[in-house]
Formats: sequence, structure tokens, C-alpha cells
Amino acid sequence: MSSDNDTPRAPGRLALPAMAVLALAFGLLTLQQGGSVLFGGAAARAAAGAYVPFVLWFNFCAGFAYVLAGVGLALRRRWAAPLAALIAVATALAFAALGVHIARGGAYEMRTVAAMALRTAVWALLAWLAFRRLVRPQGLQ
Repeated sequence: MSSDNDTPRAPGRLALPAMAVLALAFGLLTLQQGGSVLFGGAAARAAAGAYVPFVLWFNFCAGFAYVLAGVGLALRRRWAAPLAALIAVATALAFAALGVHIARGGAYEMRTVAAMALRTAVWALLAWLAFRRLVRPQGLQ
């Protein structure tokens, strides 16, 4: 007779909880950082440097979607996968718009470019993993 402790764990069993923690942490940090620049004083805006307002607003609003996606992943809800994909696509589009802004000579911070590249990559990966874990038919896992 074997107990539950003797049964080998399925590969990737911790993937969804880890993804949920990442999404939630990303969302909460995004809301905190963006909110401090948007709603903080002049010192917070000065510390942000040459931020791009539409990118800042996009990221702040997306922070709420990050948190929602994180909750969905934690609860293993199928809708979290398309939400993660929507976040990835929207972030890629905002990143492309930042590229146009830069190409037209607009002011920006290099850390904004790096942050948008990271956000796009993280959400593309989260979306891909979420579809594999939540949407793919059970027999194919």
C-alpha cells in the first residue's frame, strides 16, 4: 500500500502556482510603481525621468489585468489563458507604439525599452504555459 507521499509528482505540477505568483507579483509591482509616478508628487515624476505617458498609463492599467490573470491561474481557471494571451498581445502592441514614438524622436528612458521587452516576453511565456496547462485537452497532457 502506498501513501500520497510515495506517489511521484507529475512534471510541471508546480508550474501553475509559480505562474500565478509571478503574475500577481508583476501586477502588484506594476500598480505600485506606475501609481507612484502617476499619482505621486513632482519628485516621483522627476525620478522617473523621461517616461512616456501612454506607456506608463498602459502599464498601470495592465497591472489590474496582471492581478486578475494571476488569480485565474491560481484558481486554475481556463479563462486565465486567453487573458494572458490578450495581455501579451496588448503589451507587444504598446511596445511597438513605443518604438514608433522613439523613431519619431520622442524622449524615452532606455529602462522603459528594457521593461517593455521583459513584459512582452514574460506574458508571451505565461500565455503559452497557461494554454498548455489549462486549455489543452486532458488526454494530451
